[in-house]
Amino acid sequence: MALPRDLVRDDVVLSAKTWVVKVGTSVLTGDDGRLDPARIGHLAEQISSVMDTGRKVALVSSGAVGAGIGQLGLPRRPDNLRQVQAAAAVGQAYLIRAYDEGLKRHNRHAAQLLLTHEDFDSRSRYLNMRNTLTALFEYDAVPIINENDTISVDEIKFGDNDRLAAMVTNLLRAPLMVILSVVDGLYRSDPGPSGIGEVVPLVANLDDQTLALAGSSRSAGGTGGMQSKLGAARLVTRAGGSVIIASGKKPEPLTRILAGEPVGTLFLAHGRTHGARKRWIGLTARPRGHFVVDAGARKALETGTKSLLAIGIVNVVGDFDKGDVVGIVDGDGNEFARGLTNFATTEARQIQGLRSDQARQALGAILDDEVVHKDNLVLIL
Repeated sequence: MALPRDLVRDDVVLSAKTWVVKVGTSVLTGDDGRLDPARIGHLAEQISSVMDTGRKVALVSSGAVGAGIGQLGLPRRPDNLRQVQAAAAVGQAYLIRAYDEGLKRHNRHAAQLLLTHEDFDSRSRYLNMRNTLTALFEYDAVPIINENDTISVDEIKFGDNDRLAAMVTNLLRAPLMVILSVVDGLYRSDPGPSGIGEVVPLVANLDDQTLALAGSSRSAGGTGGMQSKLGAARLVTRAGGSVIIASGKKPEPLTRILAGEPVGTLFLAHGRTHGARKRWIGLTARPRGHFVVDAGARKALETGTKSLLAIGIVNVVGDFDKGDVVGIVDGDGNEFARGLTNFATTEARQIQGLRSDQARQALGAILDDEVVHKDNLVLIL
């Protein structure tokens, strides 16, 4: 007997022509922490099935460290950072080969992209990355994306591949991100040692109350937990995309999602649908500094029709140049917007709190009245 169709899921999934799939280390490895080639092959088969429907799929995959552990014959995951990075360097080659072999069975190619935060911070590198991904889709190849573990300390310590997947989703303006983990989705309460609990099927608005359901657990083989996944989901849903968190260890998760089955937890898009440029400003590039503004400035900026003027700035934090991304923070330290600054740090400090005519006089030149123009400003709350 066929399961009843979920019309909300149908609308989200069937309309999504580009998917970003993130798979965690614990999904790809066995109990011994080593990469399981059979699971890689199974995942490649599912990805190919999704692509057979005319969809594009980019895969953000962890697992390099697990693959390296197996190739080096290590008894367990190393505790020493440099040894973990060495295992990642060895394992990445084996990981991409396993994906390529799995995809070749379905007449497709794997393409490796190793990225760092700097690739997203630089506007030119960001655009080059998007152009490369677009070209790979034209060749019907599958981009296999990973953070460059061998040089990126943050990824190994904090499991940033969840965030990386969100950033890739926003880069591509993909309407759907699927995170495959070892849990069935977001639980209403801690499932405890049994790992069995009631899954929340649908989250319409990923608010603070929903974030509180995440707890603090982490998977055994990976470095991220539900908090990391919900943080990634929030980045995507704010930008107008939807997210599904589901178990990658259950049979056929991607093809079941495509079929409209109630798999995992679906987080609906609820933010403004930003263009690619504003997604980069507001949700991707890391701020080089911050403007602290008064209550009047925050109220004006939150209309979405006003620029940030010098008179509303009460403090300038950080070291940045003209054209850098900066955060905009209220007096309580809450960041509520980001934008491209028209002034470097030294100039901004000279004019903070001044009227526009006073600012021009202080700098002795005819410059922009706006410290951050409304066209280069993105609200992030």
